[in-house]
Amino acid sequence: MTNRPGNGPGPGDREIDDSELMDVAQDPEQAESLHKALRTLANNPNVNGPLQEMAQGILSGRMGMTDAIKDERYMDALGDRMTEIRHAAESQTMEDREAERGKREEWARKREEEEQKERDERDGPSTNLFTGSKKRGQGGHRG
Repeated sequence: MTNRPGNGPGPGDREIDDSELMDVAQDPEQAESLHKALRTLANNPNVNGPLQEMAQGILSGRMGMTDAIKDERYMDALGDRMTEIRHAAESQTMEDREAERGKREEWARKREEEEQKERDERDGPSTNLFTGSKKRGQGGHRG
């Protein structure tokens, strides 16, 4: 199987589900968040190299999360990326920080709305439940 940058799992691959991340997650919500983060890494055009390869490998089931954590190359790439993020944050002006804060707040609001919608769809009553015929008095038993 080959890596397909930006495409995640391909033909012949399967995408893991949240439960397959429970070996490193503390609860199902954390597994769901980790799964979303891996999809972001796998599909983000600004991420490449080892981090994208790792995310795609985990999502496709070619490697487990614990294997990725133990791989020095992936952890070094993660550390390097965190250092880049820290340096970028340190070099921001006050105006840049305010603009970023606004973007983060908007992103967080949208993310919460999406997560609430997903929870509602997952946990809410189904509108397509079959509970019997709505046509009364046609056929069937009369009594």
